[in-house]
Amino acid sequence: MIWKPNVTVAAVVERDGKYLLVEEETAGGLAFNQPAGHLEAGESLVDAVVRETLEETAYHFRPTHLVGIYNWTRPDGEVTYLRFAFAGELRGWEAERKLDAGIVAAHWLTLDEVKATQERHRSPLILRCIEDLRAGKRHPLDLLVHYA
Repeated sequence: MIWKPNVTVAAVVERDGKYLLVEEETAGGLAFNQPAGHLEAGESLVDAVVRETLEETAYHFRPTHLVGIYNWTRPDGEVTYLRFAFAGELRGWEAERKLDAGIVAAHWLTLDEVKATQERHRSPLILRCIEDLRAGKRHPLDLLVHYA
């Protein structure tokens, strides 16, 4: 059997000292996450993070940098994620857009509020990605090559 991690993308968005998170339904109850999701077949990583951000928040996201690549295995050992986290800017909002199934709401939280909600984070990568962005980790998007 060949083992493969789940490839995911996440948008790490800061505006006016607040960070964009989504509140979503999970098997363990409501949890916070960055706008994030799985890479689909044939999709580039950049296209995936644009799509996921729009589907989960109704914001149009334009990635400008790669914050980092993160490998994390859930504590139960059942699933490993390979997360590509992107920084960028928002380019509009569709106020009437219906959010993805399972997404309760999009929230803007201060760093203190993000830290205060850690027990409800979907993974430890949420705070880590924000801290890495705050530390100035910004890698050029041309590191990623997508052959169609």
